[in-house]
Amino acid sequence: MTTAFREDLSVDHAFVAEQAQWLVRHGCTGIVALGSLGESATLRFEEKTAILETCARALDGHAPVVAGIAALSTAEAVELARAAAKTGCSGLMVLPPYVYSTDWREMKAHVQAVLRATKLSCMLYNNPVSYKTDFLPEQIQELAAENPNLHAVKESSADVRRITALRALCGNRLALLAGVDDLIVEAAEAGAVGWVAGLANAFPRESVELFRRALRGDKKKIAPLYHWFLPLLRMDTVLKFVQLIKLAQQEVGRGSERVRPPRLKLAGAERAAALATMAKAISNRPKP
Repeated sequence: MTTAFREDLSVDHAFVAEQAQWLVRHGCTGIVALGSLGESATLRFEEKTAILETCARALDGHAPVVAGIAALSTAEAVELARAAAKTGCSGLMVLPPYVYSTDWREMKAHVQAVLRATKLSCMLYNNPVSYKTDFLPEQIQELAAENPNLHAVKESSADVRRITALRALCGNRLALLAGVDDLIVEAAEAGAVGWVAGLANAFPRESVELFRRALRGDKKKIAPLYHWFLPLLRMDTVLKFVQLIKLAQQEVGRGSERVRPPRLKLAGAERAAALATMAKAISNRPKP
């Protein structure tokens, strides 16, 4: 989920609650709050816990709320994990530290401290492109062997071979989820069973339908929907993905493009090109 802001850039809790419910009504089986797309790095600790409380209260057990756990220090990540458990979250998405990227010994110690901070079900988020820490399949296998509450991996290396490698090493021990929007069909073909989807914030119905078709593996039915969706899905894979997805939400009447600095709204030719892509997609939007 994105994090909605008011004009003064405070968190818009009313819209956060409404968006969580809207996503579930349109087929999403759960939400992840405080991820990269949720601008977690710009939120204060108190804001994070308040957002988790809002989401848990809004869904009221009808769908799981997964809390993104990322911080500069291990101590803060552990504290946030424990706070998430108290707010009623069903699980945690565990990230490496925001800034410090180092060797396996230190990164294992960090994520393992978060995994063991609560009894909640956990998903490891592997995104070496953004976080400069790459959890290799063999390392993930080691984490799974030593931490029984590690149940899933959000694989965002953009290398579909990682799904294949994890399946080969771990079998069905871990649920593998795609974390790169424009790789979802290929990831499902390789064995992914879930999708943490960014463009679902604006197009949940199409996201759910594409994922269902990908799981069934019917290429004839996948192709037209994937072809329509790809220009939008690619917006999830670039540096300004937050601005782009929030702009898409605004264009379909589901929120505002407001972001917190250092991010700024898109401007000039960059914004015009994005709007043109969105307008073309919306005008040709598949019928329900």
